[in-house]
Amino acid sequence: MAVKIRLARAGAKKKPFYQIVVTDERNKRDGRFIENVGTYDPNQNPAAVKLEEVKTLEWLGKGAQPTETVKQILKKSGVWEKFVAKAA
Repeated sequence: MAVKIRLARAGAKKKPFYQIVVTDERNKRDGRFIENVGTYDPNQNPAAVKLEEVKTLEWLGKGAQPTETVKQILKKSGVWEKFVAKAA
């Protein structure tokens, strides 16, 4: 079972809102997930990101792989650097 950290879409038509979730990669995009670790709202200027840092770092430490989009969000919020520094 490969665990991914990815975006799950929510919100109305033409107004997306995303939850950053930890899920099995075999599940559907908006389907079942293990844990919700944050939100991403691209409608605001600049885009609003709210992350539960402790939970995110815990899942990364357990081996969860972020998608490319989530990895960029983690880099912008500074969580990715904390994870790399902790792993080294």
